[in-house]
Amino acid sequence: MTTNEVEQETDVKEMKSTGRQAPPQFLPKLRGKKIIIRLISGGQPVTGTLEGYNPYEILIQTAKGQLLVFKHAIATIEIVDEPKGYRADI
Repeated sequence: MTTNEVEQETDVKEMKSTGRQAPPQFLPKLRGKKIIIRLISGGQPVTGTLEGYNPYEILIQTAKGQLLVFKHAIATIEIVDEPKGYRADI
């Protein structure tokens, strides 16, 4: 287990003990992977690599630079790197 994974598990345990809502468990698995984000407002999908996240925002590295997207504005997140028909264990 990496140091990052241990820290994330500790954070989740602390959140559960304090009554705070735990973060989604699929975001740590997407870090560093190429994704497509579709926004609720429509428009062009955003394609890039997931660089980081916090409880309210997601940071994506796109071809034009870094982009900060608020989670409440996201409709869907799709993994690009995986072949069609592949089911990730998320």
